[in-house]
Amino acid sequence: MSRFVQVSLFFIAVLTGPLVLAQGSDWQTLNTEIVSLSRQGSYDRAIDLAQQALAIAEASGGSHHPLVAVSLNNLALLYKTQGRYAEAALLYERALMIKETVLGPHHPNVAVGLHNLAEVCRAQGNTPRAEALYKRALMIKEKTLGSNHPSVAASLNNLASLHLAAGEYEQAEPLYKRALAIREKTLGKHHPSVATSLDNLGALYDAQGRHSQAESCYRRALEIRETTLGTDDPLTAVSLDNLGGIYETQGHFGRAELLYNRSLRIREKSFGRDHSETARSLERLAALYRKSGRERAAVALEQRAAAIRETAR
Repeated sequence: MSRFVQVSLFFIAVLTGPLVLAQGSDWQTLNTEIVSLSRQGSYDRAIDLAQQALAIAEASGGSHHPLVAVSLNNLALLYKTQGRYAEAALLYERALMIKETVLGPHHPNVAVGLHNLAEVCRAQGNTPRAEALYKRALMIKEKTLGSNHPSVAASLNNLASLHLAAGEYEQAEPLYKRALAIREKTLGKHHPSVATSLDNLGALYDAQGRHSQAESCYRRALEIRETTLGTDDPLTAVSLDNLGGIYETQGHFGRAELLYNRSLRIREKSFGRDHSETARSLERLAALYRKSGRERAAVALEQRAAAIRETAR
């Protein structure tokens, strides 16, 4: 289910019960079409319809109706996807204000609004504000959901990733470890979300040059994904790339090549030979070939990747 549908259905169920807007069917129809267009990458058309949906919600329910917040979130997400962060931030601010007014400042859905706004602030480079928003979202979740809820783990990861990006490794590590422990306890040690936490911790260790610990995390994440998602899942390809990157850093080019090639085959099968994800795999493998002195092989892959990206324009 797309983020648009998830947000809309949840917010309607929590706040409004049966749809009460006079033009509710039109609003729902527009949102269904917005989801379809966003999946197709037709963002300009989706934005036009999202603006119409917002206007319907405002006209029918007033400027502070819960469905206005849903429409604001949907439109903001489209702006964010296009890199229009300032416009997205304004919409997320307004949606957050509505949620706080309707639900109160400590409701779990307010934490979702805080997360949305924090993500845009982060994209804008406003790290201090993003951190403050993430911390408030974490506080709300711990208070309302409990300190060991999987959603708390998500907030811990958000905070940790800010510290990792800033090179604040000592602050990031305990947050990542706590998130991992929560997911292992609540979801089980072989859940795909545990693999995500292992990826995060592995990236931290990699950045610190703690390669054996990073390798251990990435290996376990790969094992989980192969077992739960399958050997041809795109997330399995992510684990293969992560593990390959460790081998490449250590100069084990042969091992890295095997993993990168397998990752490439997964993406070709999952997305197609002409997809941007396939191009990314080709470029990664080409860089490895250049590093190991295989110029001709590197050029062939680079040319194929360039052709894919040119076609996608």
